[in-house]
Amino acid sequence: MTGSPEPLNATIVKDGAGRQDAVDLGNGIFMSRDVSNLYRVLTDEGDVLINTGIGFSAEENVRRLSAVSDKPIRKIIFTQSHDDHIGGWPSFNAPGIETIAQANFAHVRGYFRDSGLGPTLARRSRALWSRDIKKPVVDRTEPEISRIFHDSYSFSLGGRQFDLLAVKGETLDSLVVWMPQDRIVFTGNLTGPLFGHVPNLYTLRGDKIRSVQFYIDSLQRVIDLEPETLVTGHGNPIRGAAEVKAQLSQIRDASQYLMDRTFEGMNAGKSLWDLMAEIRLPPDLAIGQGHGKVSWIVRAIWEEHLGWFRYESSTELYNVPPQAVMSDLIALAGGTGPALSLARAHLSAGRPLHALHIAEAIGNVPDALQVRRDANQAILDRVGRENFSEVRWLEAQIANLDAQLGVNTQ
Repeated sequence: MTGSPEPLNATIVKDGAGRQDAVDLGNGIFMSRDVSNLYRVLTDEGDVLINTGIGFSAEENVRRLSAVSDKPIRKIIFTQSHDDHIGGWPSFNAPGIETIAQANFAHVRGYFRDSGLGPTLARRSRALWSRDIKKPVVDRTEPEISRIFHDSYSFSLGGRQFDLLAVKGETLDSLVVWMPQDRIVFTGNLTGPLFGHVPNLYTLRGDKIRSVQFYIDSLQRVIDLEPETLVTGHGNPIRGAAEVKAQLSQIRDASQYLMDRTFEGMNAGKSLWDLMAEIRLPPDLAIGQGHGKVSWIVRAIWEEHLGWFRYESSTELYNVPPQAVMSDLIALAGGTGPALSLARAHLSAGRPLHALHIAEAIGNVPDALQVRRDANQAILDRVGRENFSEVRWLEAQIANLDAQLGVNTQ
């Protein structure tokens, strides 16, 4: 894997590494690059901080943003409650600062904490992100929210107007910050870390499935503002009213297309597996798939609306998984030898997923582990290296299987 091109997600989270200065975006707005960027908006009566970055970058982020203003921070706004947006809060907070979040903040943070699903989500995240984010999240001090709102909240400071609007992006507590006088909107991760890509309605690391209709409605809410500059949670701003509208509209229309085609297929009685294989974006809506994937969105839409029972078998209703009879089927097939021959034949014929099913049914014997390793490699070679979660999952599987086989990959 050395020398292989890195997925975009793997590069943008490292943009803020090391000592560097805040970036002047104009209009009295400064950006500090981080795992997720944070922004200081200057006013004559004190400043507004939009997000606080991840905890282990806090000292550097404070240094960068303190250099651009001698005014105190008056407001801190969280566009969502993920650790890379709120982790630096203890280092920026001070008496008199108002911290603002959408009303679902406490609910979402609840299942990210150790008292909720924190250990599970952390374990799953490490499987995908440990290669790219090496520093631990050491400070888990929870922010103290001074003000919450449900749909909208507005304030002015130093002659600048800030309108906060609830949206449904990566979390149920997402919001955008609209500065109407400047025609600037801060969208955080409403559209994910990669702007202009298909949404990730279900993340492999785990989280609640995101509603496709809420997502489309949220994009429309931003489009209706007619912003001239769009500032996201990662990367550089998108400038020009026509360009902002065109890109947001393309993301919206691609999402709508996938929802419509999935609904049509469901109504026609097609299986989930057929729809995942068949549905593709047309050329004019063929946006990137670096964060979400079309087939995953199809499955997320299916399961959001119809749930986990697919009306295929009574076995779906009960607690005996297919793995419970795999050894019986392998025995009926004549044992490990014939099954391995069949798995290798599928692999040689370019059907690595078929090979993987059989090799996993055989169990953890060395020859089956080798087939599983080679099948994962073939899948990775086939899908390319655009989608971060897909790439890192397959790489992790290959590394784990190499370790079981005693292969030294150093």
